[in-house]
Amino acid sequence: LMKIIDAHVHLVQCIAGTGAGGELRSCGQGRGMYADGSTCQLLPAEWNTDQATPERILQVMNENGVERAVLLQGGYLGFQNLYSWQAQQKWPERFLAAGAYDPCSRNRDGIVRHLFEELGLRVVKFEVSTGSGLMATHPVFALDGDMMEREAAFADEHGLVFVLDIGKLGSPSSQVQALRRLIQRHAGMKFVVCHLLAPKQTQLREMADGLAALALPNVWFDLASLQHNVRPDQPPYPVTRRFLARAAETVGTDRLLFGTDTPQNLCQFRYADLAATIAEDPALAREQKEAILYHNAMRVFWGE
Repeated sequence: LMKIIDAHVHLVQCIAGTGAGGELRSCGQGRGMYADGSTCQLLPAEWNTDQATPERILQVMNENGVERAVLLQGGYLGFQNLYSWQAQQKWPERFLAAGAYDPCSRNRDGIVRHLFEELGLRVVKFEVSTGSGLMATHPVFALDGDMMEREAAFADEHGLVFVLDIGKLGSPSSQVQALRRLIQRHAGMKFVVCHLLAPKQTQLREMADGLAALALPNVWFDLASLQHNVRPDQPPYPVTRRFLARAAETVGTDRLLFGTDTPQNLCQFRYADLAATIAEDPALAREQKEAILYHNAMRVFWGE
């Protein structure tokens, strides 16, 4: 059995999201409803809850041989900073918590001081997507503009890992060239770009072009939600594997991080199948699989 680190997991103390449809709140059975009346399934219905507790996530991890998880935040489920930090404090050998915040907050300085100096979080996450990230509720801004430069400079000074979800490939938030410029200004800081740029099935070439532009020495890419984004695809996920192969060819397997976007993806996928997409991929050598599933995340997030 291969060791696994899941680089893209969410805890949910309560569904408290914000998106293009306004605030997202629980409407029962793991579903959420936006202020515009649209609904979505956020947690597996069979869980019978609107929470993803650390205990529940640990159970999923233990059942699937997952050693550690990086707890990310996003607008979709709502920031869960304190809840994630508490889980990290209680299970430091299993969880690493990221902090997230809105850089437009009037007391931004107090927020970052609390999250990264007082609580000592070591990872910062920005979801900037137009669906449920910062550009869902704020005007579109440049990823290499003054605001993101200020946040990157703060993260750089504090030695944080900078995780960024720039939304769906081709959307107004998917500013690959601007992100490249931001990253180049902070060559000593580790960046993780989520969802392999979130391509649709028709966007293999566009994804490869974007990855090539971001193939810098301090950048890694997580694979969370790839099966969902390139749908339709069925186990053993040949379409997903085609995107994975192109990504490996473009940036190298030492730049890819296994992630699942648990709990939401457990509504439609089996965790074991998500892991097997990589663990049983005949196109990858064993050491490449081990790098993607475990060693790369150890290096990026734990410096080992």
